[in-house]
Amino acid sequence: MTTPEVMIDGAVPTSSRRTGPVGVGIIGAGFISTQYLESLVTFADVVVHAIGDLVPEAAQARAEEYGIEVHGTPDDVLNHPDVEIVVNLTVPAAHVAVAEAAVRAGKHVWSEKPFALDRDSGRRLLADAEAAGVRLGCAPDTFLGAGLQTARRAIESGIIGTPLTALTLFQVPGPEAWHPNPEFLFQEGAGPVLDMGPYYLTALIQTFGSIRRVAAMGSRSRDWRTIATGPRAGTEFEVNVPTHVGVLIEFESGQQAQSVFSFQSALRRTGWMEISGTEGVLSLPDPNMFDGELRLARSGSDDWETIELQGSTAGRGQGVLDMARAIRADRDHRAQGALAFHVVDALLAIGESMAGGEFVKVTSRAPSVPALPSDWDPVAATL
Repeated sequence: MTTPEVMIDGAVPTSSRRTGPVGVGIIGAGFISTQYLESLVTFADVVVHAIGDLVPEAAQARAEEYGIEVHGTPDDVLNHPDVEIVVNLTVPAAHVAVAEAAVRAGKHVWSEKPFALDRDSGRRLLADAEAAGVRLGCAPDTFLGAGLQTARRAIESGIIGTPLTALTLFQVPGPEAWHPNPEFLFQEGAGPVLDMGPYYLTALIQTFGSIRRVAAMGSRSRDWRTIATGPRAGTEFEVNVPTHVGVLIEFESGQQAQSVFSFQSALRRTGWMEISGTEGVLSLPDPNMFDGELRLARSGSDDWETIELQGSTAGRGQGVLDMARAIRADRDHRAQGALAFHVVDALLAIGESMAGGEFVKVTSRAPSVPALPSDWDPVAATL
């Protein structure tokens, strides 16, 4: 079924002159492109027409693997007449430049997170897209999965009373243990906060609304790390960002959260996210996943109840699909650029707080978006 027609303040109206499935092109044929393509090729409401990369051979390999008709360079995607949404899966440092090129080409843009690495370029991208009459969307779209959507609907039903506080933990030894090319995750624009923070902050914003201010402390255990897997195993690389960060978050509503983001913990704890309310505690699924376990502890009880999930677990690309359906319906999509910019604004404030040793205000605001209906079906043909 189609999603309900909703209007969100500040959204950019888009043309609905075309009909039928929405054309998609992908720029960036790296590691994460397979996760998107596994989903996108199963969605009847989108068609992947082209894939491009600075290494055309990488784009060709993906095209052959997933049956994509056109492959080549990023320009081959930008110039394709049937591509309406460019899915930007480049490295973080290139996100804004690629998105700007797509906007100039008159394309809607979905980018991997982070939306931008600084506020000025993020604001410029938002303004340029508005002027061009095209939409911006950004990962994470995991908050559209069955896990977090069921949690959101449960909270809105009053199951834990009034939400008051939250606790989130992301602790791992480091991605060099599994990623074959992990260097970018330890440079400016990444680290555990900018890499994993978007998942947790986006999920928290769905419950508590916009972030008002943050405070943080950080540390770095090692200046050099070693790749542990793949053809480059044994290669050392330099670490240029804090690899353990503790954060205090105050929301505009006055509610609060505490978060830890670490690439230096021997104990692996990922997806730890609890929201406490006046009538109980909800233990949420991993915000980096589309499914998982949702548990409830009611006030006065030490026992946990499991809540059955309702919704889609199709994987990455659901935000692209929601945008595609919204374009045809001339309504607003959920994972908006303004939401992603607010998350970046807060993440940058976390870095500034670490440097300055004080609370830092977050001046942007996130749009309010409705939950998906529990029977939202990503593979259905609705267009």
